[in-house]
Amino acid sequence: MNKPLILAIDTSCDETSVAVTQGRRVLSNERYSQILMHTKWGGVVPNLAKRAHEEQIDQVVESALKKARTRLDVIDFIAVTFGPGLAIALGVGIDKAKELAKKHDKKLIAVNHMEGHIYSCFVQNAAGNPENEFRFPYIALLVSGAHTELVLFKNHIDYEVIGETLDDAAGEALDKAARMLLGSNVYPGGPVVEQLAKKGNPEFIQFPRPMLSSKNLNFSYSGLKTALLYYLKGQSKAAQNKQIHDVAASFQEAVFDSLLMKLNQAIKKCSINNIVLGGGVVANARLRLKARQLVKKHGGTVLFPPSKNFYGDNAAMIGVAAYYKAEKNLFVSNMETLDRSARARLS
Repeated sequence: MNKPLILAIDTSCDETSVAVTQGRRVLSNERYSQILMHTKWGGVVPNLAKRAHEEQIDQVVESALKKARTRLDVIDFIAVTFGPGLAIALGVGIDKAKELAKKHDKKLIAVNHMEGHIYSCFVQNAAGNPENEFRFPYIALLVSGAHTELVLFKNHIDYEVIGETLDDAAGEALDKAARMLLGSNVYPGGPVVEQLAKKGNPEFIQFPRPMLSSKNLNFSYSGLKTALLYYLKGQSKAAQNKQIHDVAASFQEAVFDSLLMKLNQAIKKCSINNIVLGGGVVANARLRLKARQLVKKHGGTVLFPPSKNFYGDNAAMIGVAAYYKAEKNLFVSNMETLDRSARARLS
């Protein structure tokens, strides 16, 4: 029996994304990026993001169907991100998903964006590669622009958050660092810091490793950002320019060390060494290298999204997560009550 075809929509922030999936296989994954539009503002402008989603979503839906060589009338289910994310952006995707589900008499599946990032590590291409069979349980480290979480992934659609940021997320800290180093109109900042850091010495400055002595698995990055601010204030402009690569490398190393110290604690505490890393920040090659080195010491395995298309926000991961929700009959019972949830939590 063929697995259901799912049309998935994600408008959680600044990417209008629509995918067609079948089980874990991604038949299409189309995106319209708003990055260039928001760059001059140094971050996402909510009303501009909403307008761009509204202008682009129909053509992205059409493109995803065309790329997958299918039609809405043969799609089995519609899936959509309901949160967390930017509220007015989420609303555009939800409204479109409801419209399509009603018009074509399809069941609707609501997906948490963070569970999508977990399942991004298991997506396959149209031919079913890579295979990456599930070996539960896992510890998931999720590192996106606005979220930093450690999650027990016990089984399909069965999660327990065991650690999270108390203030800023790791991605936000990297974005802020980029603006401190290069100016207010840098967006997104993480990739910029990564490029600077490649030419720098990560041991140039010993920035603090947040939450190092805490017994829990939570994260914090506001103090680390303050440490960078004070360091830069103590340097002349000429010194800042001369040191920019070393400062970027040192700051990035502190962020990643703090992530992996908590992951190390979680591995020991939970006696689980099957690890998945998802979220946009995981696109950073340095973070992936350090994660591999850590997990290898524990004799475990670590999975990342299989290509750059699945690190950031994308609808393919939403479609794959939706498949496992459909298997458990976790459909939206009343479309009228489905609403955006900007601060939705995994549960």
